[in-house]
Formats: sequence, structure tokens, C-alpha cells
Amino acid sequence: MTKVLGIGNALVDLLIKLEDDALLEELNLPKGSMTLVDEEIKKLIAEKGVHLEKDMASGGSAANTIHGLAQLGVSTAFLGTVGQDETGDFFYSDLEKSNIKPLLNRSKTPSGLASTLISKDGERTFGTYLGAAIELSGNDFSDDHFKAYDILHVEGYLVQNHELLETILKLAKKAGLKISIDMASYNVVEDNLEFFKEMVKQYVDILFANEEEAKAFTGKDPEDALHEMADQTEIAIVKIGSKGSMVKRDDEIVFIDAISSNVADTTGAGDLYAAGFIYGLINKLSLEKAGYTGSLLASQVISNIGAKISADKWPGIISQVKQMHLL
Repeated sequence: MTKVLGIGNALVDLLIKLEDDALLEELNLPKGSMTLVDEEIKKLIAEKGVHLEKDMASGGSAANTIHGLAQLGVSTAFLGTVGQDETGDFFYSDLEKSNIKPLLNRSKTPSGLASTLISKDGERTFGTYLGAAIELSGNDFSDDHFKAYDILHVEGYLVQNHELLETILKLAKKAGLKISIDMASYNVVEDNLEFFKEMVKQYVDILFANEEEAKAFTGKDPEDALHEMADQTEIAIVKIGSKGSMVKRDDEIVFIDAISSNVADTTGAGDLYAAGFIYGLINKLSLEKAGYTGSLLASQVISNIGAKISADKWPGIISQVKQMHLL
């Protein structure tokens, strides 16, 4: 049985539904971006949004992908750092109830919180307080962390800590794992471009990006970006929102249509696409079917608030995926 290890920032999402985008401008948070904030700004976001509708859920890009894989029956684990607080307990218990093996460090620093500001059009903007999550370091890893797994999925947000990401990728490659990385945010790519390119070229087998991230990585439009990315890795995926996605492996290129859905919140769309695509690869589906599985999961998560697909939808999704295996 293929086992997948996810490594990333262990964050709890505070989901805030905006009445308009004025608050984004007031907080100086570019719409659609992920901006790191300190504890003061974290508290300011909570104060400014006190009157708005909100919810809480465990999150973090890699953790969301691992959650999707676990719901599809894949054996998974997640490694990150949380605080010794109620928020950290919440994150730990959510992994367990989702059949994900928790490999969590516990810190005296408060747990990380991603304030997710959801615009009327479903676009999400993150003001992320990393807290304990940022204490994950290369010293926390050894060969033993990777021996039991076949695939590593890591979020691009970790590129902000060069030593950490390079250590993880080196150890995973040494252990023979396939390495999958999601670029995660265009501004993070821009700020760490040369290092990111070096890591991709040396270690990464599967590279996910949306249109903006692909542009930041290559300076090119989606299709040309796909070709450049595929020259540096085994499989390259560029997601282009409502237009679908493109995948390239060697000389094979496929275009996958998006699946229409009523958009409530785009949070987690890319993360769940990655879960579906990786699931397809694990089950030796064609690139087209793997991409379709990714699109299916993405269409389901954007129809509700939050970065996870609601429990009542999974039986139907699993039925559709199993049927596709027979086609």
C-alpha cells in the first residue's frame, strides 16, 4: 500500500466572510495573497472582523491535501509543529479523526492561525500568523521520518525557510520517495525565486502551480509556463481556475476541463486538486483521469466554506472515483 507523508505549516484556519473588500485594503493584505502577520496584526484582524460571520477548522496547505487523500482511503501521516494549547489539541484531534497519523511536535509558542478572509466572489486572502508552526526546523528530521513512506507532499510555503526545505527534500530523495510540491502563493514564489527553482530542479518530481504562481516562477503565460516547468521536473501541473488545468509529463500534454460548481469559497481548491491528482497517480490512472479526479475534488470544496469537503459529500465522491477506475 502506498503511503503519503505530508509536511507543512500546522495551522488552524479562522474563516471570516467579508461583506466587501474594504477590510483587505485597510489591513494592507493584497487580495488573493498569503501574507505573514505578527501577533499584533492577528489580533487586529480578529477585532476588525468581530461582527462578521466566521468559523474555525484545521488547515495548512499540505495538511488539507493529506486530509483529502485520507478520505479517499490512502494511508497518510502529517508532520508539523503546534502549540501546547487548545488550538494545538484541536489540530491533533482533527488529524486522528480523519485517519491521518499525527507526527506533531508540541511547542510552548501559541499554535499557528491562518486568518482566511473570504471575499464575496469566493476569493480568499490569508493573513497568516505562523506561531509554533514556524519552529519546524531541519534539526527535527532524520532518515527515520521518511523510511515508511513512498510519496512526500510538501507545501511551497516552507520555501521561506531555505534550510528547512532543503533538508526535507534531501532526506526524502535519499530515502527514495517521490516528491510533490505545491507552490502555494505567487508572492512567496517571487520572494524566493532562485532558491525555489534550484530545489525544483534538484529534487521535485511533481510540481503544482496555479496561473499566478506559474507566472511568478517562469515569467510566462500558463501554457508556456507549463513547458518550462516540465523541463525541470517529471510532472508539471498548471491550474487555470474556471478554465481547468494542464498537465505535462515528457511529451504527453493533457488539458482537463474544470467541473462547474457554485463558488462559495475558493479556499483549499488547489490543495484538494493535488489530493485528487496524487490519488490518481497512486492508482495508476492516466494523467487525464488523475486531473479529472483533482478537478472533481476542487469543485466540491469550493461549493462550501472552508478548505475541507464536508463529510456528507465524500460517499458520492468516492463512488464517482471508483466508477472512473472502470472506464
